[in-house]
Amino acid sequence: MRYAALLCLLAAPAGAQSFSLPQGCDAFLTVQSRSCTVGHHFVCEGDPEGLQRRAVLGEDGLEFVGAIDAETQWIESHFMTSGHSERLEEAPRDPASFTELLETGEDTYDFRTISPEIGETRYVGRDGLTGVTETIDGVTLQQTEYSIVVYGPGGEEEWRASGNEWISTDFRMFLSGTSTITTPDDEWESDESPVEFIFPGEPGFLSSNPKYDCGAMMSKLEIAK
Repeated sequence: MRYAALLCLLAAPAGAQSFSLPQGCDAFLTVQSRSCTVGHHFVCEGDPEGLQRRAVLGEDGLEFVGAIDAETQWIESHFMTSGHSERLEEAPRDPASFTELLETGEDTYDFRTISPEIGETRYVGRDGLTGVTETIDGVTLQQTEYSIVVYGPGGEEEWRASGNEWISTDFRMFLSGTSTITTPDDEWESDESPVEFIFPGEPGFLSSNPKYDCGAMMSKLEIAK
């Protein structure tokens, strides 16, 4: 995201009930999820066709801002709690492809992101459709099973995860689900499944307040897809 626009997001007053987008941006969807997060999906003037952005808030405010393209590649990611950002390399070895996932039922990927703060990170994994569908608030979701291994700048494994996520073909996006996350020192379960889909004009659209599983102590690994 343009740096000035990111500053606008960060400047939102603490405790505000409604989330404010940068000028020139329009939101089209709010998703309330488990693990005490609420995400707002939006598009901005001047962005390439197919690019969509997402801002995620937790109990303490803004946690993540990122952008994906029409193939759901992670174009850019900004992590507020760690203070680092990542951008997709120019020519990934095996780009993520939403189209391939829909056409064949499976997609593999192998790409790197570049960060001024932490250097290169390599992501290697696969997504596959399970055949399970679910409808929430009129939005039809298809379940995926996934696995991913993440390597640090020196080639060392930093973490890995596997589990089930969801995709929306209408919005061309992934939504988090249930995962098992493993680091060299720890392993834990995560459930960030969507609970509500809220559209413009509906109560709770652009709310700054997550609703589900809040108040619990949870370990979170900064994963955004």
